[in-house]
Amino acid sequence: MFTDPIADYLTRVRNAQMAGLKVVDIPSSNMKKSITEILYNKGYITSFKFEKTDNNQGNIKLALKYNKENNTPAIKKLIRISKPGLRKYTDSKDLPRVINGLGIAIISTSKGVITDKEARDLNVGGEIICYIY
Repeated sequence: MFTDPIADYLTRVRNAQMAGLKVVDIPSSNMKKSITEILYNKGYITSFKFEKTDNNQGNIKLALKYNKENNTPAIKKLIRISKPGLRKYTDSKDLPRVINGLGIAIISTSKGVITDKEARDLNVGGEIICYIY
C-alpha cells in the first residue's frame, strides 16, 4: 500500500478547517516545510513553527487563518494533483492558472518548490503538487 505524505498534509489542513481548529500539527519533511512557507507567504495561514521531536522527524505547527466576519477559512480548496500512482508534469509553457490567477499551483521544480507564478518568471516546469484557492 502506498502512502502519500503530501496528501496527508493537505487532508490534515482540510479537516482542521472543517472542525474550526486554530492550530494543526503535521509531521515534518522538507517538501512540507516548503509548502508551509508558500502558504504563509501567500497569506493562507497566520503563522507556522517547525519543532524538533524525539524521533528526529520534526513537527510543523500551522496556525490557520479565518475570515473575522463569518469565520470562513482563508483556504477554500486544497486539491492534490500529482499522486504517487499518476504523476503530473508540465513544462514552462503549459503552467496551470488556478481560477484565472486568483489561486496558486504549487510546483516542484529544479529550482525548488515554488508557485506557478514564480515558475513562469523563472521559465521552468516541473511536477504539479497541488492547487490552492
